[in-house]
Amino acid sequence: MGDSIRLLICEDSDDDALLTARHLERGGLRVDYERADSARAVAEALAERPPDLVISDYHMPGFGAEGALALLRESGLDVPFILLSGRIGEELAAELMRAGAHDVVLKGRMARLVPVVRRELQQALARREQREAEARLLTTEQRLRLFAEHVPDVMFRCRLHPFVEVEYLSNAATAVFGRSPQDLCGDPRNLFRLVVPEDRAALRESWRSPTREPLAVRWRRPDGTEAWTEQRAVALRDDQGRVVAVEGILRDITDRVAADVQRDRLQQQLRQAERLESLGRLAGGIAHDFNNLLAVILGHAELALADTPVDATGRDDLEAVRRLAEGGSALIRQLLVFSRQGRRRPETLDVNAVVAETERVLRGVVGEDVELVTQLAPDLWPVTVDRGELERLLLNLVANSRRAMPNGGRLALETHNVDPCAPGAPAMVRLLVTDTGVGMPEEVAKRAFEPFFTTDSGSGTGLGLSAAYGVVKGVGGEIGLTSRPGAGTTVQIDLPARSDLPTRARFAAAGAEVRPEAPNGAASRCDGRGETVLVVEDDEDVRALVTRMLRRSGYRVVVAPSPAEALGIARAARPAVDLLVSDVVMPKMSGPELLSRIREFRPDLPTLLISGYSADTVPGSGPLPDRARLLRKPFSTAALLRAISDALARHTVP
Repeated sequence: MGDSIRLLICEDSDDDALLTARHLERGGLRVDYERADSARAVAEALAERPPDLVISDYHMPGFGAEGALALLRESGLDVPFILLSGRIGEELAAELMRAGAHDVVLKGRMARLVPVVRRELQQALARREQREAEARLLTTEQRLRLFAEHVPDVMFRCRLHPFVEVEYLSNAATAVFGRSPQDLCGDPRNLFRLVVPEDRAALRESWRSPTREPLAVRWRRPDGTEAWTEQRAVALRDDQGRVVAVEGILRDITDRVAADVQRDRLQQQLRQAERLESLGRLAGGIAHDFNNLLAVILGHAELALADTPVDATGRDDLEAVRRLAEGGSALIRQLLVFSRQGRRRPETLDVNAVVAETERVLRGVVGEDVELVTQLAPDLWPVTVDRGELERLLLNLVANSRRAMPNGGRLALETHNVDPCAPGAPAMVRLLVTDTGVGMPEEVAKRAFEPFFTTDSGSGTGLGLSAAYGVVKGVGGEIGLTSRPGAGTTVQIDLPARSDLPTRARFAAAGAEVRPEAPNGAASRCDGRGETVLVVEDDEDVRALVTRMLRRSGYRVVVAPSPAEALGIARAARPAVDLLVSDVVMPKMSGPELLSRIREFRPDLPTLLISGYSADTVPGSGPLPDRARLLRKPFSTAALLRAISDALARHTVP
């Protein structure tokens, strides 16, 4: 107590007040005192100059200790009040102690005053420090409670001993569990009813033996939705080491779990897409090799037929071989639907012809328990679209319809010409795909064209209808869907029509690709006039066949089994080459790469590329070069000669 004590002495005698102060100073206390002898003076001193200690005489004229003590209580100050009196009865002293006086000292026993003052000052200091600590604790608790009420994590405390009780849940419980903390506190069964049954045992065990390891818990909200939380809890133990309570947080990880599920789904779809891409490359490779075989079979059958009289024995067998080879070519071409990639190569097409050519494959997709019906409008206008994309579109739509008819049904493909409804609107070719399947509700139908949205329970990539949407929109068309549960689904596709080419006979006027003609196409041959053709083909059988076809038709043929040899022949210009016929895919150098090298010194060289792959793209080489024509294997002699004649006639120097 190094500082001076502010002392208020309630005394009507200056001498007695001075003696009291000096007695305290002789006892080692530094005193700064003020004397008051009336209620007004005491009240003013308490309010304006709060003392550390009040010492009061019992009786003063018009004022007494009872009044001074009452004024001290009214002031709210927690300071010691000591009664100092010459004589006072025990009964009166006890009454004053009950009223709030801290001690009574008789003037005849002044030796007690200093110890009493020291004791009461120390106790007052202890009470003040305790109040300050309690105030700080209250402030901290208020801040923590405010934090707990606003943090998105659910903070909890559960008593485990001597009985189990959920003592506290923060307000975040309402958002996470769908129930207020008041509904869930108390009986732990109120809370555990919301836990998914499979997770209850793990949650109970984590409370009995809390660890720092996070625990994922699923909760069932009253509205039926599911919430995921991640628990982190700590144990509170008593002196014997027994777990008496558990505290922790429950963090809402529902969005994170949903994102993980979505990521896993996308990764699965990516893996499936990669598998489909690999399957497409495999299909393309198989189709290429089979087309080489079919090209040789078909070519030799045609050459043999050309040398066989009409009434000769065995001609029917040769016709059957040619017919079957052409049928095999149509089947192999469907494999290329899966392997076509790269930029679009629109061509003028008859939708009816595409449907007819893919019908055999489509029937294999739908199976025997689904009736496939085609209703194709006569004189259908042509459209301009990438053939591979149109074939894939048909395949996707038919496959979707098949999945919608697990117990069989009817699938109809229809085509119509649609005249424009408004001035300036384009004419359309309409393709309808209608099934008698399970259909879909309105909310599902609205999302049918969204990427990765699928109505197949766990199957499919969800890209079928969205890919169809992209194809149709890419050519300026429209696509729509109507469906009702139990009443089937109809997909309507409108493609801009080429009304300037109303008949199929004029398709070739806008086509970029030479397509093999139908059987008996040899009627219109285009023989050569001694032009020199450089044939580059790594397959020996195909090379020999093409050479034989051209030489029989009046062309001079120079053969190169590899692009490197062909490059040397073309560079030497002996003999001068009038036309390049090259396979597309060859070891070390592709046909388009060879053409690019030759065009460095022969930019005017007419070129015909032949391939067992699709027309969309050249595997490993990108799109076809400009001004290069493509003939797809297998091809007839007439188709080869017509393609060569067309390349020679149409070619212009850049």
